[in-house]
Amino acid sequence: MVKRKPKPQEVAERLLKTYGAELPIDVIAIVQAEGIRIRHSEMEDSVSGLLVIRGDVVTLGVNKTHHPNRQRFTIAHELGHFFLHRQDSNIFVDDEPVVLFRDQTAAEGTKNQEIEANAFAASLLMPESIIREQLAQQPIDAFDDTSMKQLAAQFGVSVRAMTIRLTKLQLLAEEW
Repeated sequence: MVKRKPKPQEVAERLLKTYGAELPIDVIAIVQAEGIRIRHSEMEDSVSGLLVIRGDVVTLGVNKTHHPNRQRFTIAHELGHFFLHRQDSNIFVDDEPVVLFRDQTAAEGTKNQEIEANAFAASLLMPESIIREQLAQQPIDAFDDTSMKQLAAQFGVSVRAMTIRLTKLQLLAEEW
């Protein structure tokens, strides 16, 4: 019997059960608890982060010149590569607009891996159950900048990331 590959959201939910889901999610504490070294380094502006796996040593790099919310998402994204794709590659470099995987074993399926790493990061930083709880207490109007900024700030993410998450979860009212 072939073992089913876990969905990114399932892996994120397991981590939240293990490490807690207090907002904003302390993604750096999760990385460190998993034994992953983290380096905040100055990188080209187009490079948001990277993950390097050498044997038992795993290092996650994040561009220290990027906004703190973007850094948090990048860290979560690279953590997603660690949990979801480490069997496929040992180096992941996330570079806009193209994602580079600098080893021959990861030539195929990189777009899928990026979609999965983004889904993992969104699920980790913006857990669906907590978003639903927040919206049940106080519905949000996507066209109200103030309320969107407040919601995003609670989760430690950008308004753009929160808007994408709410859209994917179909939680934005379609009242025109």
